[in-house]
Amino acid sequence: MSDLVLSAKGVTKRFGRRTVLDSLDFEPAPGAVTVLLGRNGAGKSTLLKLWLGVLRPDSGTVRVGGLDPGRHARRVRSLIGYVPDRPDVYPWMTAGDLFRFLAPQYPTWNRDAQARLGERLGVPLDRPFRSMSRGEGMKAMLVAALAPEPPILLLDEPFAGLDPVVREEVLKGLLSEFRAGEQTVVVTTHDLDVAARIADRVAVLSSGRIGEQGTPEQPQELLQRINAS
Repeated sequence: MSDLVLSAKGVTKRFGRRTVLDSLDFEPAPGAVTVLLGRNGAGKSTLLKLWLGVLRPDSGTVRVGGLDPGRHARRVRSLIGYVPDRPDVYPWMTAGDLFRFLAPQYPTWNRDAQARLGERLGVPLDRPFRSMSRGEGMKAMLVAALAPEPPILLLDEPFAGLDPVVREEVLKGLLSEFRAGEQTVVVTTHDLDVAARIADRVAVLSSGRIGEQGTPEQPQELLQRINAS
């Protein structure tokens, strides 16, 4: 649903004396895939967590479908599928446990989609997360994010640390499930090849603000922009 957009206006977020986001203005294109690029520590994960309502801005406003995540946390989270940069589940849980826990909380949870994508990605349902590889854990989190068929997807470095084969499996899984024009997607990544393959729009976060924005370019040109920022 393209009317469910993300926005950040005049957002500043500090951690102690360090200003991570500095009067940032950003509104990803609705119904499109926006890849957010930037160096480690640039504030990409912080911005996603502000939209999730996990963090609150020190100043400025963040909105998800017109809602304040801090005041409407439950409603906002029902609109978002989120993949963190590492699985944020109890290590004793299995993927099956996770899916059974989440499904009743989402009226839109699609068990057929869960089973289809889980099988495609080879997600081990009965193995605890503590014994999974990084790739297996990320695949399980991806299924958990996509099964409710949310109108908004926030994916935080979903390809980081994956070997090339697993990265390709995850990438193809994502591409098979994206609903063009129906989902607003923000992906943070350092993988410029992935950015070039999935992005409708690219934005570069530097010095606490969104600098460059535009359509995807050749990976080398994107790399030059980041290095120059």
